[in-house]
Amino acid sequence: MHVLITSDTVGGVWTYTQELVTGLVHAGHCVTLVSFGKLPARHQTAWMQTLPRLDYRPTEYRLEWMEVAERDIEDSKRYLELLTNEVRPDVLHLSQYCYGDLDINIPKIVVAHSDIVSWWVAVHGRKPEDTPWIRNYRQLVTNGLRGADLVVAPSQWMLDQLSKYYLRPAASLVIYNGRDPALFRANHDKEDLVLSVGRVWDPAKNISLLLEREQEARISVVGWEREPGREERVRSLNLPRNVELFGPKSQKELSELYSRAAIYAATSRYEPFGLAPLEAAFSRCALVLNDNPVFHELWGDAGVFFARNDAADLAQKLKELLRNSELRDKFAERAFRTACEKFSASRMVQQYEHAYQEISSTAKVA
Repeated sequence: MHVLITSDTVGGVWTYTQELVTGLVHAGHCVTLVSFGKLPARHQTAWMQTLPRLDYRPTEYRLEWMEVAERDIEDSKRYLELLTNEVRPDVLHLSQYCYGDLDINIPKIVVAHSDIVSWWVAVHGRKPEDTPWIRNYRQLVTNGLRGADLVVAPSQWMLDQLSKYYLRPAASLVIYNGRDPALFRANHDKEDLVLSVGRVWDPAKNISLLLEREQEARISVVGWEREPGREERVRSLNLPRNVELFGPKSQKELSELYSRAAIYAATSRYEPFGLAPLEAAFSRCALVLNDNPVFHELWGDAGVFFARNDAADLAQKLKELLRNSELRDKFAERAFRTACEKFSASRMVQQYEHAYQEISSTAKVA
């Protein structure tokens, strides 16, 4: 089967794309991959070198959630139409809503990684104001969902947000994201170290919970301090004792940190899935999780939950686990087993293969 996949090179979507494309190519499928947004750095494409059936087409068209993106969206739609006529894929796998209404007679899957409105509600506690930009964005998402043959979300919660703020898709499916456990070291000796990964400037990641008070634990935070395009830091960072702030790390460097950390602190208030906690689980870290619905859906009793957005309770839960190695090891093992059972890359790829076959068969019958 030949699948045309669209992606962007920012954050977790690119990691998800790497796992999916790698799995599909190794399973014998042909993949044409188109990326939008910023062109990837060289280290972001190193994984492609071993994939002979991958046809990669990077572009710099602006992403749909960006303001003043209308012209880029129209141009990129024309680009995709021309590319589809050239390579003639069997299925379009779209990581952006705006391409769901392409006038192309090929089955289309739209993957709902996240969206602006549900992000806004989670971060600000209310819907965004009804500005021209938001109206245009909501119409764009609605049209894309309506035009898709199948809508996939990485959690049931994310799928429910689409019905709540846009429309209920005619056909939908939850496919959890996956990672290859071979990329992580599950049996490395652990240190009394707490790790967290996330953009410090992004209120959705909520990293500030680890910076608000003195911590008994030694804590490492990995992520950008500055919002892209801005020079200033989010705040004057007077780090608490025992908190060390790193910039971005490569996947190899992150794997090393995960392997040494005994605990992973997942502080996000908005997370339609969350690849970093999964990577930590594959590294046998105990998970301390913010009390949000997605983390409950994914991890259940495999994680230790702290009161929602409560820095004091987070610090208390970290202290309890660090002082009780038996309890910490129990939760680390639970997280590892849950990750292996539910969130492997091979499981994710197989589910997408089945979805491709289903919508292709339906299209042929129609």
